[in-house]
Amino acid sequence: MKIRNRHLIRLAGYSLAGSARLLLRTIYGGYTPLGPNLEPTRATGTDRFLYSIWHENLFLPAVAFGHPDLAVLVSRHADGQLLASVARYMRMSVVYGSSGRGGTVALRRLIDDRATWRHLAVTPDGPRGPRRVIKPGIIYVAARTGMKVVPTGVACTKAWRAKSWDRFMVPKPYSHAIGLTAEPIVIPPTVGTTDLEPHRLRVQAEMDRLQAVADHWAETGVLDPARVPSSTVRFAA
Repeated sequence: MKIRNRHLIRLAGYSLAGSARLLLRTIYGGYTPLGPNLEPTRATGTDRFLYSIWHENLFLPAVAFGHPDLAVLVSRHADGQLLASVARYMRMSVVYGSSGRGGTVALRRLIDDRATWRHLAVTPDGPRGPRRVIKPGIIYVAARTGMKVVPTGVACTKAWRAKSWDRFMVPKPYSHAIGLTAEPIVIPPTVGTTDLEPHRLRVQAEMDRLQAVADHWAETGVLDPARVPSSTVRFAA
């Protein structure tokens, strides 16, 4: 049963955020950059990043790296409202919109110089799928805002999976988890609505690659030694 009452949504968001922080304290592992460290709170310089996260994987990054410098793009569906409530308690800003509803309004907010946040997290296969398939909207947003796209891969050794289209993942207590990024992808500002597909395929391929590396690590405990960086930032609530 979906929650429709906005007050109940806020209460549910508060409860979920608190439970999520407690759960995160039991998780081993953390963020491993296969390239520059692109953790939102540590990214330096003037670059702005658009973090591409599969809908099913949003839990860990949102709880671990929620910060005022980071906003999350959510839909206006009921589940998006709940996610927005959780995001606010994680100190993140919220931008409403999706490829289907509110997209124009969202884009205006994204390119507004008065925005108080610096980076954006997007689930490019949401809000309704297909699972792990990039939609062109993320490419259009990157081209118009100048944000560099950061593909990600997230996996954990033991998790609960929802019986939803995305099989939303919540790690079990005392499991091991990993989050991966590589080199950010630059989308030229000249890209128009008819030129999105080659760039969409490029981001799709990198998302697939990083997710495969993360899934393989979760299954075997092995990460390609040639790509292991010198530091790992542990998940922390």
